[in-house]
Amino acid sequence: MHLYRSHNCGELTSNNVDNIVKLSGWVDRKRDHGGLLFIDLRDHFGIIQIVIDSDNKFFKLCEDTRLESVITVTGKVVKRTEDLINKKLSTGEIEVSVEDYIIESSSDVLPMPVSGEHDLGEEVRLKNRFLDLRRSSMQNNMILRSKIISSIRKKMTASGFHEFQTPILTASSPEGARDFLVPSRLNPGKFYALPQAPQQFKQLIMASGFDRYFQIAPCFRDEDARADRSPGEFYQLDMEMAFATQEDVFSTIEPVLSEVFKEFSDWDITSNPFPRITYKDAMLKYGTDKPDLRNPLIICDVTEAFLHEGVTFNAFKEQINKGAVVRAISAFNVSDKPRSFFDKLNSWAQGESQPGLGYILLSDGEAKGPIGKFLSEDAIEIIKDKANAKDGDAVFFVCNKVREAESFSGKARMKIAEDLDIIEKNVFKFCWTVDFPMYEMDESTNSIIFSHNPFSMPQGGMEALNNKDPLDILAWQYDIICNGIELSSGAIRNHRPDIMEKAFSIAGYSPEDLKSRFGALYNAFKYGAPPHGGIAPGIDRIVMLLANEPNIREVIMFPMNQQAQDLLMDAPSTISNDQLKELSLKLSKLGK
Repeated sequence: MHLYRSHNCGELTSNNVDNIVKLSGWVDRKRDHGGLLFIDLRDHFGIIQIVIDSDNKFFKLCEDTRLESVITVTGKVVKRTEDLINKKLSTGEIEVSVEDYIIESSSDVLPMPVSGEHDLGEEVRLKNRFLDLRRSSMQNNMILRSKIISSIRKKMTASGFHEFQTPILTASSPEGARDFLVPSRLNPGKFYALPQAPQQFKQLIMASGFDRYFQIAPCFRDEDARADRSPGEFYQLDMEMAFATQEDVFSTIEPVLSEVFKEFSDWDITSNPFPRITYKDAMLKYGTDKPDLRNPLIICDVTEAFLHEGVTFNAFKEQINKGAVVRAISAFNVSDKPRSFFDKLNSWAQGESQPGLGYILLSDGEAKGPIGKFLSEDAIEIIKDKANAKDGDAVFFVCNKVREAESFSGKARMKIAEDLDIIEKNVFKFCWTVDFPMYEMDESTNSIIFSHNPFSMPQGGMEALNNKDPLDILAWQYDIICNGIELSSGAIRNHRPDIMEKAFSIAGYSPEDLKSRFGALYNAFKYGAPPHGGIAPGIDRIVMLLANEPNIREVIMFPMNQQAQDLLMDAPSTISNDQLKELSLKLSKLGK
């Protein structure tokens, strides 16, 4: 018999009754029933009950064994009596009667419980992540992650992609976040950067003549944490295709994502092709470029109604005259809601630093509520038409400058739907956001900057760059969204040096800036580069959605906390003066 086990803890059944078996694992729970001691023995594969009576020579040793100690047990498989069968366990019809008992590794008093469900703080869980990961829910999440990555690799390979690895130590490149920098010992005073994404490298792979590339790529960004974003590092399904249009990218990645979500969930999934929503429409109708289509509420613009003759609501009129717009959200069939429902929404808006959330309630062809008495019949008809509202519905209003109105109406849309409990459940709703603006105005400097991705091809190419207002130029850029979470941005790339020079010059970069900051890419494109494009869906976010977890840290093996600290390994940490000297570095005082 094997030194540690003949079976794992999850595979024994009533077919093994009377067999002598050897099992190893962790002591999950103990129950002392007087003359009998029961131990739940747990390994990676499951749990089985171990029983020992007081006459057994190992009874005292078993009794003294702490939870989470690792033991090896040899014994006979016996059938439980009918009244003691545990139908929640696959091994619940049997137990193992102890004949030999060895403590392989004794546990100290636990800093946190492992068995059962407990409301533990993040600091305790992350500092003791090796214990946290023993819990069945965490084990299931990590196994799910492994299976999802394996499935994605198979699907990408089957689609004609080859997996290549790109460098981790590279040059600093502006990707929209801060770099993590690594000092070079052999090149004093110079630094590597950890890649925010393999953006330039995957484009260079296309310029090198390969047709389809992918990688489960580690990426590093010095960003603040969010529920759907881990600080420090994350993984993405990075892919790029030569001679590809936007539709080619869509038709390639959609089946991969659909099949993965179908494979690992029984929820309904958006059918291919996924809906395409322009950036302009997304900002108007959903108040965000990451629309959650599970929410049926739609935002519309009703500025016109408040400018109509007979409307006396001056609070909005005065703002409109200063450039504001009015956005409306129609909530269906809310006539049975008490006044407190509307008051709570108004209080919520004030908590969001807004003056409130005005509304009208449509009833018998009239508009009731705080704003209703200020509206003319014609204005009400315009609002009903634009908002697709009818008697029994409420229409909520947001008035502000365009960007602020978009942002807050998007939040209000989700808050109203949540309070009404109308967000569709057990479904994955995918969509594409397309036609992003190539440029935007930086209001702090009053200058033109790239709005999304500087490596994108402008729609219309050189002609658009030469002849259109930069703020009217659209880019071949796209985001893929699921349930309001951005899985990835992507683009058809700018593969021509002349168009690249012109595009960057509009954003204030000189040819010298372009060549010094993106020299490898610019140089490669001078010698013939194919049109190409790609995308990079986030692995962590895909797993988070499929595991139905609210926080991305629940699907990452060893995550950092919200302050970008690894509590388990105590990182970041100070380094010695000898290490600093070796790297030709000297620290100034903190805060100086």
